Amino acid sequence: MQSVALGWLVYSLTGSPLFLGLIAACESLPILMFTLAGGIMADRFRKRNLLLMTQSLSILPALLLGILTVTNIITIWMMAVLAFLLGTFNAFDIPARQSFMPELVGKGSLTNAIAVNSAAFHGARMIGPVIAGVIIAQFGIAACFFLNALSFIAVLIALSRIRIRGDLYKDSGGIFKNFIEGIQFMKSRHDIFRVIMLIAVFSLIGMPFITLLPVYAGEIFRGGPEYYGFLVGATGFGAFSAALMLALRSDIANKGRFISLAILFVSFSLLIFSISNIFLLSLFMLVIIGGGLVSFFATANSFIQLSAPDNMRGRAMSIYTFVFLGMMPIGNSVMGVLANYVGTKNAVSFSAIVCILASMTFAMKIFRGGDIVSSYEAPRT
Repeated sequence: MQSVALGWLVYSLTGSPLFLGLIAACESLPILMFTLAGGIMADRFRKRNLLLMTQSLSILPALLLGILTVTNIITIWMMAVLAFLLGTFNAFDIPARQSFMPELVGKGSLTNAIAVNSAAFHGARMIGPVIAGVIIAQFGIAACFFLNALSFIAVLIALSRIRIRGDLYKDSGGIFKNFIEGIQFMKSRHDIFRVIMLIAVFSLIGMPFITLLPVYAGEIFRGGPEYYGFLVGATGFGAFSAALMLALRSDIANKGRFISLAILFVSFSLLIFSISNIFLLSLFMLVIIGGGLVSFFATANSFIQLSAPDNMRGRAMSIYTFVFLGMMPIGNSVMGVLANYVGTKNAVSFSAIVCILASMTFAMKIFRGGDIVSSYEAPRT
């Protein structure tokens, strides 16, 4: 709900796709800057305690956004600062939250756990934007910010009731050594490196189309916040459906081939969405895009976590987060500028073509050279 409200607030004040991209970049930039440090902290400290801290701090940006909006003193620069602050908290929250899952369920159920987590997240993404559109139309944008601040109480209660499990690994060196160990591990596994590079392409080029959805709602489909809510909600519905199917099925044996098919569906659907003037067709394409993206990222997430040793999982997930979310500030800025000069449709079409080329390259390597394998072998000395 807050994401929809913030996007609509930016678009209402500026009417510019450039500022939509810049505000999204402000929220993503701290992940590029701080998430590797967040991964080191996740390996050094109790993950639940880190989550209690980051979730408590995340109340502040939501509350300030609501107060500044309802008092009519909000500016684009205030939104940029608060988006940056929220992104900073997320940079430490996400690696701890992702690497916390094996401690809760064990490795045998990790793929299903990631899918259940994705289903919960994308279920909220499906319902939240639709509700946000109605609330904005009836009560104003500030109501979404206040409701988001209130929702953190439930999160803190849930975290406080989770028992701490697993051993706390003793530090084997300084922060710089911990950082180098994580980088060396990722470089030593060529299959992980290929998946990471694919994630980078989709984060940099494919995902930023989401920040331009207010332009599609307002200019291309001539609608209001309700149209924007339905566009975001359609993406969430596809993601939720795919996550639910992944949660109910057993582990995916051929992860590389599954990823290949998912990203090909995403890429071609994004191309059709970029040129469509039909609202229902665009909604259907967004459902496919949402389903394909969550299938890709959930499978890649479980593959990396299962491939990492226990004492390095936080750093492995920080690198995943660095590439997955850290590339977005660059991509959002580039897409915002590109859409401002060549038009939103042309910008999204360009991103779809790049994703198609990357998807086909990855798929050809997988089908020719065998699948990726989720296993960790300690380096020989």
